[in-house]
Amino acid sequence: MSIVIKTPEEIEKMRIAGQLAAQVLEMIEPHVQKGISTEELNQICHDHITKIQGAIPAPLNYHGFPKSTCISINEVVCHGIPGHKKLKEGDIVNIDITVIKDGFHGDTSKMFIVGNTTPRNKKLVEITQKALYAAIHTVKPGACLSEIGDAIHPLADQNGFSVVRDFCGHGIGKEFHEEPQIVHYRNKAKLELKAGMCFTIEPMINAGDYRCKVSKKDGWTATTKDGQPSAQYEHTLLVTEDGCEVLTWRGEEEGQLPRIISHG
Repeated sequence: MSIVIKTPEEIEKMRIAGQLAAQVLEMIEPHVQKGISTEELNQICHDHITKIQGAIPAPLNYHGFPKSTCISINEVVCHGIPGHKKLKEGDIVNIDITVIKDGFHGDTSKMFIVGNTTPRNKKLVEITQKALYAAIHTVKPGACLSEIGDAIHPLADQNGFSVVRDFCGHGIGKEFHEEPQIVHYRNKAKLELKAGMCFTIEPMINAGDYRCKVSKKDGWTATTKDGQPSAQYEHTLLVTEDGCEVLTWRGEEEGQLPRIISHG
C-alpha cells in the first residue's frame, strides 16, 4: 500500500481545491428545487467550476463517466448520472462534487431535501451526517483506520439503518483515488494514520438492507437492492500533527463541525 504523505506545498493546493469543491455545494443549494432536472443542476455546477473557478470537474470522462457531477436521488446510493429526471417534492438528493485545481483534487458531497419529506427520510439524512462527523472526530496521528468504521456503524445500527459495504472512501491528492481505502463499516484495518495523509470519509447509509446493485445499462448508477432510500455525506480531510483539518468545510457547518479539530 503506497500512501502519499503530502508536502506543505501540496497541502496548500489541497486546501484550495477543497474549498472550491465546498463552494460549489454552497452555490448550488438555492437551485435544488422541485421541477429542476438533474442535468440542469449538473450544467450549473459545470459552468461554475470551469468559468468562475477556472478549475476542472474531475468526474467528467473519468473512466468514461459522462457528466461533471454525480447526483443521486432517493434509492440511488452513489454515482447517479445527471439527466432529464426532475426533482419532486420529498426527494432526498446527494450532489457529489470533485474539482481539480492546479493538479490537486477536492472531493465532497452533501444531502439536499426537496420541500418536505418523510420523517424517516429526514432521520436517515441526519444520522448520515452525524456518522460522518463522528468519524471525522476519530482522525488523528496514531489512530487506527478501523476507528472510522467503529464510529459510523453503531450510529446506523442504533437507528435501524445499514452501512453500505460496496463503496468506500479513499486517499486523494494528485490522483482522484489514492490509497488507502476508507471502509465505513466495522473492520479490522490496522493502518496507523500519519500527519500529511489526505483522504475522504463518505459514509453511505441505507434505510433498509446494506446491499446494492449497479445498473447494467449504464455501468455506474448504484441503487439499493431493496429499493429503500440511501443517504451520503463526504468530506476531504488532512491528518494534522494533533488531529485533522476538514479541507472541504462549509460555512453552514459552523457550530456543528469545527474546520480544524485538535486533540491536543
